[in-house]
Amino acid sequence: MHSEIIAVGSELLSFGRVDTNSVHIASRFAALGIPVRYKQVVGDQIEDIRDAVSLALGRSEIVLVTGGLGPTNDDVTREGVAEALSRELREDEGVIRSLETLARKWNRTLSDNNRKQAMVPVGATVLPNHNGTAPGLFMPEGDKLVFVLPGPPRELNPILEDRVLPLIRDWRGITSQPSRIVKVASIPESTLDARVETIYKDYPEVATTILSSPGIISLYFNWQDISSDRQYAETRLDQLIERIRSELGISVYSDQEENLALVAGRMLKEKGMTLALAESCTGGLISKMLTDIPGSSEYFPGGVVSYSNRVKEQLLGVDTADLEEHGAVSEEVAGQMAEGVRKLLGSDIGLSVTGIAGPGGGTPAKPVGTVCIALSGEGDCRSWSIRSVGKRDIIRQRSANFALDQLRIWLLMKK
Repeated sequence: MHSEIIAVGSELLSFGRVDTNSVHIASRFAALGIPVRYKQVVGDQIEDIRDAVSLALGRSEIVLVTGGLGPTNDDVTREGVAEALSRELREDEGVIRSLETLARKWNRTLSDNNRKQAMVPVGATVLPNHNGTAPGLFMPEGDKLVFVLPGPPRELNPILEDRVLPLIRDWRGITSQPSRIVKVASIPESTLDARVETIYKDYPEVATTILSSPGIISLYFNWQDISSDRQYAETRLDQLIERIRSELGISVYSDQEENLALVAGRMLKEKGMTLALAESCTGGLISKMLTDIPGSSEYFPGGVVSYSNRVKEQLLGVDTADLEEHGAVSEEVAGQMAEGVRKLLGSDIGLSVTGIAGPGGGTPAKPVGTVCIALSGEGDCRSWSIRSVGKRDIIRQRSANFALDQLRIWLLMKK
């Protein structure tokens, strides 16, 4: 059984926007033993959406369309899908009632644009959206299954988990296949693959997917042999993960879908320690990552965005002579920033980042991408220098993840 994803949105073709939904959908389908064989990205044109769906139905058993279900004139996914399936669109009374309830809740009047979201192809099952106004749709088409879901991840993902995956299981009599995930930090993708390739190739019945983001690599292992005994599959996957962990050691930071800020925050909480941040080139990015987590005030009292040398000197106590001799981007200055913010906010740990994120500001000695990180604990101060390549946001994200990873390792070693 094969599946196909169609991402709808002209912004995905011409405005630098990236379709991130497909990665998550593909991983969830893989857990059912249903590989995604094809993916299409189309703009907001009825005929393009129609043609994409028609093409998909000719080669895939499951077709999932995302995006283009909003209330504006360029949201025409319903129309395109309906044309591909030769179905009329009719207003669904249940959806209208839901939209009217939301309008009253928001103290608004239901507009004609919003009523458009209640237009449903004949024979479709409505999949409620509890985080937005556009419902999802499920349409069996002969022996094929067609799903249409809203584009925003906070709306799409719950419908995918609560409705789409159970419908596929029930319709096809599929049970979820065993799967594992390994999250790794601070290792280049090419280096990591060279170290683990010989391991995962010993398990041909497991589909291995490696996804890379700045400073983070996610390894997904999905069991593919749906005819095998489940206990055998679980045992084989456990053996694979044990070998991967043995090879990568401390670089593995999680076996769940969680980021470094969540892992480091949990460790701070468990150890009853607090963290203060001094951020220069990351401009508060690490603070945001930490405060995205509910309850982070228990271990993160705050930080200082010390972008200028004046702030480094006046708030964090960085020595002027060291700034002049070593420069703001140096391990010496990073160490003083970490120590300074730790004392300033009365925290157990101070963590600092200072660097050149570009596109300008680099020198032959310190090119763009040079970043210094330091950690200060009572009686312990250590620092690191890294060099990253890429655009400004990539350098900042990689630096933030590297800093959090060093914090994690330091906490791991802390008795």
